[in-house]
Amino acid sequence: MPITNQQVAGHAFLQPMYEDSYFPDHVVDQGRAILLRLCERIEAEQPPNLQALHALTQAATEEFNLLEAKLEAAGSEIETVAREWIAEEFWLVASAYGFADADAEELIANRNW
Repeated sequence: MPITNQQVAGHAFLQPMYEDSYFPDHVVDQGRAILLRLCERIEAEQPPNLQALHALTQAATEEFNLLEAKLEAAGSEIETVAREWIAEEFWLVASAYGFADADAEELIANRNW
């Protein structure tokens, strides 16, 4: 399903991670795919409030929790700077879909990284 929200459709998700050789591109690609799937789910389900949005972002965060093991296997990890970059991407998605009042930390509250 193509993303219709132009703010996220044209966004280069996780660009700082691609620019840092510490993060393997093939794993960052999987993180980017998680964020794109989140956008698709938001467009399909159209969450009516922050609680409904949090259900979607928490599911995506669970996927990032699993991705952490793949990063570790590749000699990397979601460290402090990467955590901030990922949190910013979650907030950008929330904001793009009308939830500018969302708290980035709440969006990824169930993270293990």
